[in-house]
Amino acid sequence: MVFFCFLVDQRRRVRSSKPAAGICSRCGACASVADMVTCTRFCYVTVHRKAWRAIICTFCGALLKSYNR
Repeated sequence: MVFFCFLVDQRRRVRSSKPAAGICSRCGACASVADMVTCTRFCYVTVHRKAWRAIICTFCGALLKSYNR
């Protein structure tokens, strides 16, 4: 018998952030510009890594806008 383990997950991590002008449209708190990294892993081994920039809310953590670097 052969068993295959298809354990795939994706994690987002904030590398750095700085304050941005503007407020969150959902809760009204301050926004910040963050450099994000998304890691897609298969069986705990990183298969794909993508760096991107996003505007996020500092209070509720909502992703307001994302764009490539």
